[in-house]
Amino acid sequence: MKPTLLIARRELAAYFRSWVGYVIIAGVWAVDGLLFNGYALGGEAKRSSEVLSLFIYFSSGTTMISSILISMRLLAEERQQGTINLLYSSPIRDGEIVLGKFLAAFAFMAILTLGTAYMPALIFVNGKLSVGQIAGGYLGLLLLGSASLAIGTFGSSLVKSQVLAAIGATCILVALLVSWLLVHRVDRPFSDLFNALALHGVHFQPFQSGVVHLRDVVYYLLVTYVFLFGATRVLEARRWR
Repeated sequence: MKPTLLIARRELAAYFRSWVGYVIIAGVWAVDGLLFNGYALGGEAKRSSEVLSLFIYFSSGTTMISSILISMRLLAEERQQGTINLLYSSPIRDGEIVLGKFLAAFAFMAILTLGTAYMPALIFVNGKLSVGQIAGGYLGLLLLGSASLAIGTFGSSLVKSQVLAAIGATCILVALLVSWLLVHRVDRPFSDLFNALALHGVHFQPFQSGVVHLRDVVYYLLVTYVFLFGATRVLEARRWR
């Protein structure tokens, strides 16, 4: 576990040493702020729960996009710069490399996401919400971000180019997002399958209302595990080439 934490600490520090990390933070916070004021709060009068639901919904989009941008460099950059050979020659297992880099990306994403908590807190000025509703919404964002980061890590393990890694991960992410569109185009049991695979539809909607279902938590954790496992297997295959 110690090598994993050392890699995670190094990678997390790298986000704050470069301007890219700050650009991602500034961009996400700016977009979230505009969407919160323009759509969640703006327009016709809404109940507090509707404002929160809209904010979590819009934030889910920026969370997925930022997760791809955060994770595209994790392994692709190592291969591009040739430093992956140093990791291969060290007494560190491939799973520890992948997990350490993922934990760093998740910590950065969590800082980025939780930094927007002041926005739904503004609802308390003229409305009423329970802390549990906000906590449930942010739990959903963190779980969605975790799954998106794992997909991005897998994409980053496949190629040397960070741009290609982002494109590949985005294609996988979009495929999982639009699975719900096929639900009404096919018959059972395939409709049930596509409904269960959809990354955002049925699994994220309860979080928008602050409702946490165990099945949804398990789904996002399972997606995270599957793609991190895939990234580990890709590293193992490349090690022995």
